[in-house]
Amino acid sequence: MVFTQTRRGAPQGVSAPSGGFTGLLPHRLLRWRRPLWWQELGIIALGYWIYSLGRNAIPEQASIAIRHGFSIQHVQDILHLNFERSINLWVGDHKWVAEILDYYYATLHFAVTIGVMLWLFLKRPHLYRGARTVLFITTLIALLGFALYPVAPPRLLPGENYIDTVVHFHTWGSLADPEIAAHSNQYAALPSLHIGWALWAGLSIFMCARLLWVRILALLYPVFTLIVIVGTANHYIIDAIAGAATVAIAFAVQWLLSGHGAYTPPLDAPDFGLPDAPTRHQSRHPSAD
Repeated sequence: MVFTQTRRGAPQGVSAPSGGFTGLLPHRLLRWRRPLWWQELGIIALGYWIYSLGRNAIPEQASIAIRHGFSIQHVQDILHLNFERSINLWVGDHKWVAEILDYYYATLHFAVTIGVMLWLFLKRPHLYRGARTVLFITTLIALLGFALYPVAPPRLLPGENYIDTVVHFHTWGSLADPEIAAHSNQYAALPSLHIGWALWAGLSIFMCARLLWVRILALLYPVFTLIVIVGTANHYIIDAIAGAATVAIAFAVQWLLSGHGAYTPPLDAPDFGLPDAPTRHQSRHPSAD
């Protein structure tokens, strides 16, 4: 389901079309170049360092974050979005469910995101840079949100009776773990990067994968992630909505920079073929070219 520009298969060095918006970046920066693993590894390492430094260097401001948490709950009450407590209490009554959600929350956030980046790099190199740009912009916007509006997650709101599933069931890997909490900002909750990265990963696979069942699972991944972040009392519904809005803004910024969508290859990229699987008729009767 990759979108192609009008002159598909154009030779290397072809000029961009004279009409229409072609992006804010100079065209020489938008030409096709196969991503190099060592450059991308350096960019990823730099990005993760900025992410960790920015997230953990922001003052926690517990009293302000708790006040913001109560404010979000009040807004959700007005909008009738206040069903995360019911989900969290149900999860807390089922130990095996809580443990699955805790380990999902602790592991898949990074594992799936890195896995999708690696898959795009190896299998869809003509789309990798656009998708990677969206992921980086999403993360930078989230860091800005963490700095400007610290929020205490539901599990840290005093007197609200949310169940901190990691503490309650002694699982590992979440920010609720005291050893991890001591080295990370627990009030970096709005927007939810779990939702932001999950949406990015799901959309990337959906737009670029061949198999229908894989694409369906990709769309379900952010839905499962939403259930996890709410069920473990790590985020509010509004955090998830803000995470989705952050991804939408990142796609818009990527389009402004390049003049084409994140899943549209550069005009002069080689023809790697569309990722959609051929129909049965096409597989029996291959084209002449």
